[in-house]
Amino acid sequence: MLFQVGGQGTRPTFFEMAAAQQLPSSLRAALTYSLGVLALRRPFIHKILDYEDEFFALLTLVLETHSLRTTDASFAESLYGLRRRAVNIKVKTKDNIHSKKKILPLDSPADAIHHNGLEKRQKILSVVFLVVLPYFRSKLQYVYNREREATLQASLWGEGEERFGNIDYFDGSGNSSASGSSSGEEASTTRRRVMKRIQKIIAACYPWIHAGSEGLSFAYQLLYLLDATGFYSLGLHVLGIHVCRATGQELMDTSSRISKIRSRERERLCGPPWLKAVQGALLSSMYAVLDYAQTGLIAAVFFFKMMEWWYQSAEERMSAPTVYPPPPPPPPPKVAKEGIPLPPDRTLCPLCSQKRVNPSAVAVSGFVFCYSCIFKYVSQYKRCPVTLMPATVEQIRRLFHDM
Repeated sequence: MLFQVGGQGTRPTFFEMAAAQQLPSSLRAALTYSLGVLALRRPFIHKILDYEDEFFALLTLVLETHSLRTTDASFAESLYGLRRRAVNIKVKTKDNIHSKKKILPLDSPADAIHHNGLEKRQKILSVVFLVVLPYFRSKLQYVYNREREATLQASLWGEGEERFGNIDYFDGSGNSSASGSSSGEEASTTRRRVMKRIQKIIAACYPWIHAGSEGLSFAYQLLYLLDATGFYSLGLHVLGIHVCRATGQELMDTSSRISKIRSRERERLCGPPWLKAVQGALLSSMYAVLDYAQTGLIAAVFFFKMMEWWYQSAEERMSAPTVYPPPPPPPPPKVAKEGIPLPPDRTLCPLCSQKRVNPSAVAVSGFVFCYSCIFKYVSQYKRCPVTLMPATVEQIRRLFHDM
């Protein structure tokens, strides 16, 4: 299954290279969406979504390794009929029997030179650039986003622990509950501080690293578009690899090479006949999955997108807009006899009897407290302090307009 975008000669057009580069990210978004749809009926699939980066890295590792091994191209490049060639190409001439290494232009005629496949080192480094580096970049992006959200949350809500630095208002003795920390807790605290510092360093350095990476990518793509370089990206330049269109002879050589590799793997099978039969069946199944991985993934993505459009359109046609009057507001909750009484001044917190700081409400009752006060109380007693209704910290809501 090949997609030809256009152009002449062996040099791919800019649009071919851009399409091949954007295919993995588009495929990941489509797979994530498809798994999300399936997770609505199969909740255990949420475990895969929890480890989305690792799952996609493992999938791309299998696809890229197989594609580089059999076609000398990445998964996306092989889909567009492209191949990777080393810049130093071995050429055999009639006058010289021995092979010489010459640096030839990318548009050299294919029938005048003899191309060898990529070296093992180049294939391994290609996998690193295609799988490992994007995985680490995704994890750095995750750490940066989480640290930015934590910084934004601290700027909006405040630290929340400063007013309870030395006193525990929910301990009758009036002493801090963390007075007797063990050595294990100290080690854990030190480890958390080190991890927190590392996260802050990543949050400070990642924007510059990302900007530099994007700037280099833009520079290489602009130079490639202007025909000033044969390298589309910095990774290809470091590896010394040009990407070119596959010729008919290369496609035939690829098919014969795949057949030879698989025949050698079948010859290596050992054991009794029944074990060889089982191993042969497993190899045949694996070969079938790998052969149809490209077509299967693309077809699955189109299928799920079509089903989404179909059901969404059907629901929109069947559901007519209906306007109902708003329901009456619920009655105010009753204050429990054993609960904390409400102060006469509504701007005061019922727990600390001071003016509320970062006002937050408990969703089960609607009463407003200081965020740090209600967070500590609900964490310890699992209930609303006024109504004594069961509550959790997830039911605490920050109020940005204190009425």
